[in-house]
Amino acid sequence: MTPISLDSLNTGSDADFTTALGDIFEHSSWVAQEAAKKRPFASIKDLHDAMMAVLRAAPAATQLALVKAHPDLAGKAARSGTMTADSISEQGSVGLDRLTDAEYARFTRLNDAYQAKFGIPFIVCVRRHTKDSILNEFERRLAHDSANAINTAIGEIGRITALRLDARVTAKEQLKVTGRLSTHVLDTHGGAPAEGIPIELWELSRDGADRLVARTVSNKDGRTDAPLIGGRPLPIGTYELRFATAAYYRARGVALAEPAYLDVVPIRFSIAEPEGHYHVPLVMTPWSYSTYRGS
Repeated sequence: MTPISLDSLNTGSDADFTTALGDIFEHSSWVAQEAAKKRPFASIKDLHDAMMAVLRAAPAATQLALVKAHPDLAGKAARSGTMTADSISEQGSVGLDRLTDAEYARFTRLNDAYQAKFGIPFIVCVRRHTKDSILNEFERRLAHDSANAINTAIGEIGRITALRLDARVTAKEQLKVTGRLSTHVLDTHGGAPAEGIPIELWELSRDGADRLVARTVSNKDGRTDAPLIGGRPLPIGTYELRFATAAYYRARGVALAEPAYLDVVPIRFSIAEPEGHYHVPLVMTPWSYSTYRGS
């Protein structure tokens, strides 16, 4: 859908506002209808806050209906193709549309257990997660009592709708809903940034199905031309950066043993802050390396 400016939303009719934003909350255009009455909004944050205030002020039965309008994760709606376009895209971003039969069966068991215990679907902002962290969150929340299940669901809906609004609406200042992962390489043997070093970023999975996220080469500053992950939340999970150090030194005529003492240097790290900035540098020689969390 073509993005719309906040100015246009502020000056258009109530009907135009609802048409533009009626699908931000899953099958619940009434949120946009009520929020339209609160215009004008000074920022997208104000707009989102107003929409969340409409939801939180609604009767409990209405809130429950909105929560129940969300599909199960990797559930029957996904396989039957009856989810909204936003939900399809969101679940696809973490690979929930490409599960094996065994993975699908596991998600089905967890969905059924959550429904049986709390009477609502398990809702999580999947763009902030990897498959592993979604499963971890499933298990963590299943161990809790039902007192805060609805509030937890509404909190996750807040994260989901913030991302949807940020993609749909343009303004001078966008919402703070994205993170950034970056790296740079310093060659202390050569006394300069390492230009031309092959770099791979892998998302690690506890079932061994590691996924290549990015493959790039460092530039003259020893950095990458673009963030390894950027323009979106950083999915919570465990990752590994792999730097082809031996190939880099051989290309520069540095004498190495065969095989090289350090061929590919792996740096394994975890992301816990989806909206944070993680900078994972490598300081290297042909025989040693170090790292730290930079800025």
